[in-house]
Amino acid sequence: MTSSHPVAAVCQIMSTSDKEANFTSCKRLIERAKEGGASMIFLPEGFDYIGSSQEETLQLSESLQGDIITRYSQLARKLNVWLSLGGFHERGNDWDNIRRLYNSHVIINGLGDIVSVYRKGHLFDVELTGKGVSLKESAFVIAGPGLVPPVQTPIGKVGLGICYDLRFPEMSSALQRHGAEILTYPSAFTVATGIAHWE
Repeated sequence: MTSSHPVAAVCQIMSTSDKEANFTSCKRLIERAKEGGASMIFLPEGFDYIGSSQEETLQLSESLQGDIITRYSQLARKLNVWLSLGGFHERGNDWDNIRRLYNSHVIINGLGDIVSVYRKGHLFDVELTGKGVSLKESAFVIAGPGLVPPVQTPIGKVGLGICYDLRFPEMSSALQRHGAEILTYPSAFTVATGIAHWE
């Protein structure tokens, strides 16, 4: 029996600093999801890579016109599928002077066009003493300017967030007031921070 409802696929990978291996894994998942009837496919925060250090994270970053987003745009067009690329390491506007980036949630339509970019507003800084976890996203990430309007997609109107944004209910309320039917918070938790967020 075929469903008359649009199908969304949510994919998960264990990203590393090997951008090519990550792309190969994501491409395989996207192709499988499309074969399964998905019209929109969601990838996690850090789908492009997870650096082993702050310096590597900065070094591997790209602009929206770089190789990674170009390849995903081509894949979306080839498969005629929408992509939610949450947590892309986007070089900041003044990269040559400040070397900081945005944590960006990029939506690409089935024609391969970027239709929306949300830059994460709530940066995650935490010290979990006793667990050996120290994360300071604000040391190298620029907070985004604010919410973007929900995006009309084949599966409904999608509101964009990223990871720690989920801790701020006023954001989801604002997106809902603007017509969001689906809220997305692509995330890449560490074991310790994941346990702290979820019961």
